[in-house]
Amino acid sequence: MKIVQLLLLMLSVPLYGEALAKSKEVETVYPEALALYQDLHQSPELSSHENQTAAKLASRLRNLGYEVTEQVGGTGIVALLKNGAGPTVMLRTELDALPVEEKTGLPYASKVRTKDNSGRDVPVMHACGHDLHMATLVATATILAHSKETWHGTIMLIGQPAEETISGARQMIDDGLFKRFPKPDVGVALHVFNETPAGKVGVGSGFRYANADSLRITIYGKGGHGSAPNTTIDPVVIAARTIMALQTIASREVKPGEAAVITVGYVQAGTKNNIIPDQAELGITVRTYKPEIRKQVLAAIARIVKAEADAAGVKREPMIEHNESTDAVYDDPALARRLTGALESALGKENVVEVDPIMGSEDYSYFIQQGVPSFYFGLGGADPAKYAQAKASGENLPSNHSSLFAPDVDPAMHTGIAAEVAVLRNLLSGSANELRQAIAHSGEAK
Repeated sequence: MKIVQLLLLMLSVPLYGEALAKSKEVETVYPEALALYQDLHQSPELSSHENQTAAKLASRLRNLGYEVTEQVGGTGIVALLKNGAGPTVMLRTELDALPVEEKTGLPYASKVRTKDNSGRDVPVMHACGHDLHMATLVATATILAHSKETWHGTIMLIGQPAEETISGARQMIDDGLFKRFPKPDVGVALHVFNETPAGKVGVGSGFRYANADSLRITIYGKGGHGSAPNTTIDPVVIAARTIMALQTIASREVKPGEAAVITVGYVQAGTKNNIIPDQAELGITVRTYKPEIRKQVLAAIARIVKAEADAAGVKREPMIEHNESTDAVYDDPALARRLTGALESALGKENVVEVDPIMGSEDYSYFIQQGVPSFYFGLGGADPAKYAQAKASGENLPSNHSSLFAPDVDPAMHTGIAAEVAVLRNLLSGSANELRQAIAHSGEAK
């Protein structure tokens, strides 16, 4: 009899990550989460136009008892659930999709087309997993709303618009996000990606995403006939020399071991093969981690651009426009240690893997700039079998922003829900002062 009782007890207790991810509370909310995910996937909206997407989330959270405010910073939403004294913990999801034509072949694939801000007809797809993030957040919100005995404090859910244009977080802050609503003691976010198999999460400490700076450079020359280049100053040639010279910044000016990436994403010049144009335009993205490296690289770009133009004898100095930027995302070391442990306990140590920082960018950094210590972690999205095959063959699976990007929803969403619930319960288990002191006394600084 005792043996039978022991076996029943063992079966009823989650002993490893998959068991917890498939626990009763996760399984209870999963069907609705999956339906929401598929609905969102089929009806994506571009950055700053996420009206229906925001309304869907707002309605569901309001029905759960959250105090919901819409149209924060445009189409953003803020949902609060208060449950006695304790910390205020923010969990953020993104709302927007991308102008990408979906080629996944999924039965619920997006067929949406719309006009972008410039009036062009474009396809739209959730090619970055924001639909999965939203469905996971709503499922997490449901579990916590129905289990208030397991936590105390205030949950602050953020539905952020325009992440893909790195503008939505700033817009929400400018609209009084942390003045109209409680400023969180801690912030949390996750992102699905194919560099880790579904069923696992990726964690790290320190820099997670890079600073990003977008530059538009206009090089002015002197146009003329292609048969008489001696009467012109060719901006296409200056642009070509400039592009090659820019590649020496990371290889010859930045200290080896420091991260710096300079990408020339487009070159626009001319209208006809036998006409030397008056000007050429370059679109550049710069990625770095450390502020001092960022400053060094941007100064080097300006120096080289002006020097190449001067060497060609141009009369008008190139114009350098800094049109987009966001800071690096930094995981607070104390939070990373604490929440890595919480995730290992919830999912199993084998399902929590350390991942390297990436050179992509994320405007979640604006929340960190406002003094919100944060933990940003990865959610494995790759089909485990396909992931193993790709590793064995040396190939890469479709990345975020690919027309073929499609997370392995089960088990990825099960894992994401279990992970978010575990993280929030951990952070909402003590007093606000205790949480602040634990972070402040971590002994590590940025």
